Amino acid sequence: MPEVVPREATPGGLRPRRRLLWVALLLLVLALLGVLVFLAAEYEEVRDQSALEADAEALSSDIRSALVRNVQTLQSLYSLAASPGAWSAPAGEVLAEHREMVRLEWRDNARALIAHRDTPYLADLFSYLDRSQALPDMRQACDNAQRSSGPSYSPSYFWPMNGGLGLELMDMCLPVVRNGKPAGFLVVTYSLPGLLAELGNRTLLRGRGLAFVDTDGTRLALYSSVAGNRRTQTARALLDLPGHTLLLRLESPRIGTGAAFGLLPNVLTAVVGALSLALLAVLGLLGRDMRLRQRAEHELGDALAFRKAMENSLVTGLRARDMSGRITYVNPAFCQMVGLPPEKLIGTGLPAPWWPPELVDEYQQRQAVRLAGQTLPREGYESVFQRSDGTRFPVLIIEAPLIDAQGTQTGFMSAILDLSEQRRIEDLNRASQERLQATARLATVGEMASLLSHELNQPLAAIASYASGTLNLLDEPPGASGPAMPQGELRQAMQRIGEQAERAGRVIKSVADFVRRREQVREAVAPASLIDAILPLLGLQAKKQGIRVHTQIAPGCPPVLCDRTMVEQVLLNLARNGVQAMPANDPPAASGLRVLTLAVNRTRLHASDDDEAAASGSPPRKVWVEFAVTDHGHGLSEAVRQQLFTPFFTTKAEGMGLGLSLCRTVIEQHGGALTHEPAQPRGTVFRFTLPAA
Repeated sequence: MPEVVPREATPGGLRPRRRLLWVALLLLVLALLGVLVFLAAEYEEVRDQSALEADAEALSSDIRSALVRNVQTLQSLYSLAASPGAWSAPAGEVLAEHREMVRLEWRDNARALIAHRDTPYLADLFSYLDRSQALPDMRQACDNAQRSSGPSYSPSYFWPMNGGLGLELMDMCLPVVRNGKPAGFLVVTYSLPGLLAELGNRTLLRGRGLAFVDTDGTRLALYSSVAGNRRTQTARALLDLPGHTLLLRLESPRIGTGAAFGLLPNVLTAVVGALSLALLAVLGLLGRDMRLRQRAEHELGDALAFRKAMENSLVTGLRARDMSGRITYVNPAFCQMVGLPPEKLIGTGLPAPWWPPELVDEYQQRQAVRLAGQTLPREGYESVFQRSDGTRFPVLIIEAPLIDAQGTQTGFMSAILDLSEQRRIEDLNRASQERLQATARLATVGEMASLLSHELNQPLAAIASYASGTLNLLDEPPGASGPAMPQGELRQAMQRIGEQAERAGRVIKSVADFVRRREQVREAVAPASLIDAILPLLGLQAKKQGIRVHTQIAPGCPPVLCDRTMVEQVLLNLARNGVQAMPANDPPAASGLRVLTLAVNRTRLHASDDDEAAASGSPPRKVWVEFAVTDHGHGLSEAVRQQLFTPFFTTKAEGMGLGLSLCRTVIEQHGGALTHEPAQPRGTVFRFTLPAA
C-alpha cells in the first residue's frame, strides 16, 4: 500500500499559512512605512506652521516697534518745533520719510485744529470727503490718550477716495506736555496698507501674503497675496496697540508636499536602528534620571532639615490656614506665643482658641472678609491675642496668600510678631521724654525766677500804693461843712487794685501752666492763643534787654491741632533763644533791629498740586500753619548749624543743650518740621509747621 501523508504536513499545506504570514508582515511594514510617512508629513506641516506663526509674531513685533519709534519721532518733532509756523516744515519732512503716515495734525486741548500737513504721496486723499467725518474716532483716541498719558489708537475706518477707491485708515493721538502742563495733541493718520508695506520685514514676506483682517475674516488691507490654486498655510497674530487691536494674517504656500513619498527603501532599517539607539539612550537617560532623583532627594532632605532648623530658631510666629480657616501648620514660636502645643492647634478652625472672648464677634467678621477674598494689605494689622493662662498681649499680623506649585491659592500664610516688648519700650521712651520736657521747663522757670520777681514787684507795689491811698481817704474824718467822702476816687482805687492783682495772677498762672506736667492731649488751638500764653513770660526778658516783641498773625489763619503745653514750650524756647541772641546794644537801638518777630501764616505743602486738584474738583491736600521766630542777632556759624539739634550741644555757659533737640522732637511728633535759615539783613529765622485742625 502506498504511504499516506497527512494534509497538514505537505508543503502545499504550509504555503497558504506562510503566504498569510508574509502578507501580514508586508502589511505591517507597509503600515509602518505609511505611519512614518504620515508622521513625517505631519511633522513638516506642524514645523512649517510653527515657523509661519513665529514669522507672523515677528512681523507684528516689527510693526509694533516701528510704531513706537514713530511716537518718539513725533515727540521730538514737538520739542523741536513749538509753534505752528515752525512745526509745518519738519512735519512735512516726517511725512516724506514715513510713507505709512498720510496726515499729521496738531490740535489744542479742545481738539481744535492748530496746524496740519498731508502726505505728498496721496495728494487727493481728503478731497472726496472732509476730514471732519473721522473726528469721532479721533476724539475717542485723544480721550483715551489723555486718560493714559500716552499714545492711543482709534479703530480703523474706511476712507473713500475719488474713482471709487478707498483706504483703510487709523488715527493715533499723542498728548503733548510743555513745562508740566498739557499743550494739546499730535494726531497722525496711518494707512493700513502703508503699515504693511513700509513697516513689515520684506525678507519674511518674499513669496508670502500679508493682510490685516477683521475678527470675522473680512480683509481690511492687503500687501501681497498667494495664488489661490496652491495649498497655503495661514497664521494669525494680534497687533495689540493702546486703544485698538488689529489682526495680522500671514499666508505661505505649502512646499515639499510630495517629498514624503520619495523615501529611501532602507528607511525601516534606519528607523529600527534609530529606535535601538533611542532605547539605549532612554536607558542611559533613565539611569541618569535615577541618579539625579537620588541626588535631589538628598538635597530635599537637607533643605527640609535646614528649613526646620530655621523655623525653630525664629521668634516670629508662623501660621498657615486653608481657605476655610482651619490651621494646617504652626511653628514653635507661635505655639510658645499662645501657650498651646501644635496638636491642639493644627486642624482647629474658627473661633480661634487665642481670641479674647469679648472680641470673638469682631474677629469673626474680620476673618469672613478675608476669606471672601478681600485680603488685608501686606504691611499688616495689629490685634490682641490671649495666652492659655489668660494674659493678653498685642501682636502685628502680616498675611499673604499661600500659593501652591500650580499657581492656585490654597490658603493664607501669616507672620505674627509679639509687640509686648516694643510697647514697653515705647512707654519707657514716652515717659523719659516727658521727664526731659518737664526738666527743661523747670530749668527755664529757674532761669526766669529773678525776672519774675522784678515783674511781680510792679503790680504788688501798685496794689500797696492804691491800698494806702484808700486807707487815707477812709481815715479822713468828714467835717461839718467839708466835702463828703469821694466815692468815685475810692471806686477807681479799688478797680486799680483789682487790675494789678489780676496782672500778677496772670504772670503766676502762665508759669504754673507751663511747668505743670500732664498727659499729652491734642486739641484745636488758635495760633493767637499760643502766642498770648507765652507773651507774659517772654515780655520779662525782652523788656529787661530793651527788645520789642512784634507779632504777626495772618488773617483767616485756622486753628492748629496740637498739645498746647508742648507747643507753648517750643515757642517760648525759640523766642528766648532769639532774645538771648541779641545782647544789650547789639544791634543798636537806633538801627531799628532790636525787634523779635513772631509770625504765623497759613501754608500748603505742594501748592501747585493743590491748585491742580482744585481745578479738577478733587479735594486739596492737607493745610498747615507755619510759625516763624525771627531775631536780628549775629546769626549761626557753619559749625553751630551742623550740631544745632544735637542733644546736649549748647553755646550758652549755663545751658543744658536739650532745648532745640526737644523742640524738634515735639514738632516731628505733631507731623511737622523744624527748620532754620538766615534772616535779612542779619539774624536767624526758625520755622516750624503744625497741621491745621
